[in-house]
Order: sequence, then C-alpha cells, then structure tokens
Amino acid sequence: MLPTERNGAAAEIVGSSRVAVLVPCYNEETAIGKVVADFRAALPDAAIYVYDNNSTDRTVEAATRAGAIVRREHHQGKGRVVRRMFTDVDADIYVLVDGDATYDAPSAKGMIDKLVAERLDMVCAVRVDRDEAAYRLGHRAGNRMLSGFVAHVFGESFTDMLSGYRVFTRRFVKSFPALSGGFEIETELTVHALELELPVGEMPTPYYSRLEGSASKLSTWRDGFRILRTVLRLYRAERPLPLFTGLGISLAIVSIGIAIPIFITYLQDGTVPRLPTAVLSTGVMLLAFLSIACGLILDTVTRGRREIKLLAYLAQRAPAEERRRS
Repeated sequence: MLPTERNGAAAEIVGSSRVAVLVPCYNEETAIGKVVADFRAALPDAAIYVYDNNSTDRTVEAATRAGAIVRREHHQGKGRVVRRMFTDVDADIYVLVDGDATYDAPSAKGMIDKLVAERLDMVCAVRVDRDEAAYRLGHRAGNRMLSGFVAHVFGESFTDMLSGYRVFTRRFVKSFPALSGGFEIETELTVHALELELPVGEMPTPYYSRLEGSASKLSTWRDGFRILRTVLRLYRAERPLPLFTGLGISLAIVSIGIAIPIFITYLQDGTVPRLPTAVLSTGVMLLAFLSIACGLILDTVTRGRREIKLLAYLAQRAPAEERRRS
C-alpha cells in the first residue's frame, strides 16, 4: 500500500472510531476549562471525560461548564483515577492527558493518526519545552535516570517515559492491570508495553508552563522515590530469575570467602577450630541455593502471568479490525 493510501485508510478508520479523552484532575479549577475547550476544538467528535479526585476548589463546576462529562473518583491518587477511567469508559481510541493545560491539544490528532497508520497500541508524547520554566530541572533529571534504569532492566525504553500525554488502543486499555496508586502510573504503563513487547511509538509535542494560579501536585523527591520503588517492584515481579540468581551468586561468593580460611586450616592441621564460622558459611551457601531456586520458580509464575496478560490483550481487536467487522 502506498503512503497516501495508507494515510487515507488511517483517516477513514479514525473517523469511524469512538475517541475518548480522559482527563484525571485534582484542584485544577484554573486550567480545566481551557483543557476541555482545547480538546473539544482539536477532536470535535470525541467524548471528553473529566474525573475529579476529591478537589477542594471549583474544578467540577469549571469542567461541567466547559461541556465535559464529569465523574468522581473518591480514592485519592492519579493511578486510582486512571484505573477507574480505564474500567468505566468504553471507546476504540483513548487519549489520556493531565488537566493542567501544559500539553498541546492539537497534537492529539497527529498522535491518533500515528497510532492507527502504524498499527500501534500506544503513542507517547515527548515533551518539547516551549517555556523555560515548563519542565523543572529536577523532574527532567529524574526522568532521564528512570528512563535509563528501565532501559537497562527491560532492554529498551521511551525518551520521555513519565509523560502524562498518551494515546492508546482499546486492547491496550482493557488488558492493562493498573496497580499503582499515584504518579507511578506512567511507569507502570511503560513497563506493561515493554513487558509484552507491544508496538508503541513516540511523537514530539509542545510542552507549556502552567497557567498563573495553577500549582503542580508532583513532588520531585517524594514521587521520584515512589516511581523508583515501583520500577524496583516491577523488576522483582517481571524479572525474578536474574534478580534472585544474582542474589544467590553474591551469597555463594560470600560463603566461599568465609569458608576459605577454614579449609586452609583443615588442610594444614586437620581440624576445624572455628565451628561457628563453618556453620555460618554453610548457612549462607544454603541461602544462595534457595535464592536461585526461588528465582526459577518465580520465573515460571511470571511467564504464566505474562501469558494471561497477553491473552487478555489478544482478546481485544485493533481499531482497524473493528472497522472491518462492522
């Protein structure tokens, strides 16, 4: 198929698909009206859902006045809101964006076109600063460190893995087991795609400073540590064999180091004068074998979980397949 034909087919699929814009927000009275209006202009046929997360200002009133479908999630945390949105909303293509008016709404059309034309399951917006103060230095450094760590663990990563602006297919959303409670949700979305080796892409998009009177809810250190803890937890859950094998080898080396003087004394004198040390060495070596055995068992369990996730993913049809069957 020629590029022009492929682009035409993609436009036709997009035009016949149900698109939902999902906006989780907390105390975004200043920005939410602009977000809804901008996405209404960029995607006039899309349904725009604003999920309020116990806001104490007039976020709900502002979103309702702007014409969004407003719902509430009382369990605090962005991850819990995303889980509720993915569960409740039924669509073919999903656009997830923060409610702080820092992301570029007109870019959504291009991201959706890329998703459909290249038959991807997720397109992640790569933030390109339009204002010097838009992307804080601490957040940028943390993003790079975490992206590098994920690339080391899973073999590849995204340029901007903590971006809150993404487009998904239905099969990604309905097969995603959201477990995170807070801002770690972006990390979990990234790891889910890498774990199942799903077709994904990126697209540079403008990134703007917050509107005057709007404040970020992200804490550089607190949420950074929570995200790192999530990566480590996911590494333990998704890569147990290298983790526990490495731990077992380390314990075995310690055990051998403790035992060497004992063996030298035994070969020279025929005695074992330091019995507690010998017992300690034996115990550490047993722990080493147990660690490796746990890694092998958990690796089998992880493979079974991955197969279940993949089956849930395959049970959903891509937007192109939905159109062919209709």
